[in-house]
Amino acid sequence: MTLLPDLPQNTVLLDLLREQGVPQEHGDFVYEGWELHTHPDLVERLEDLAPHWPVLATFGMPVLAAKGIAAVVAWGMGMLLVRLPEAPPELLEPAAPCPPLTDSGQGWYTVCPWQSELHSAESKRLLSLLVQHALSYAASLSEDGSIDSQGRPVQAPGKRSGKDKGSWQGGRG
Repeated sequence: MTLLPDLPQNTVLLDLLREQGVPQEHGDFVYEGWELHTHPDLVERLEDLAPHWPVLATFGMPVLAAKGIAAVVAWGMGMLLVRLPEAPPELLEPAAPCPPLTDSGQGWYTVCPWQSELHSAESKRLLSLLVQHALSYAASLSEDGSIDSQGRPVQAPGKRSGKDKGSWQGGRG
């Protein structure tokens, strides 16, 4: 079973996930030994937004992390919880808040993973950039100082095919 590491940067999230986690060994909605608390379509969406990044099954929730620091959580049926240094662009439709993580100063924000106001390709592009930004930011919170060839703190997920198109703040393209 792969869990998010018990690091100080993950404490609030882990406490929340642990509180709602239900151990489960058998059934239709088992996720690495826990009751799945995320719709299977949203698990697939998260994997699609960050191909080649390992998804950590943490107390029944899929989590993306960089250098062991949580960056993105697929939650319920319609929420991506992202760790960022600033709020996502207003162009992206927010999801319901998730206290205490989304309380002021916590660095977590929610967005709708389906973005009904945007074309499908644009929605996927912007959400993929948002996820990459969250992963880069989470990596920067680590005490491990390794960086990529562009000077950004990262944890290499393995070989990636192609390059991200545009930059995070690049807007529509």
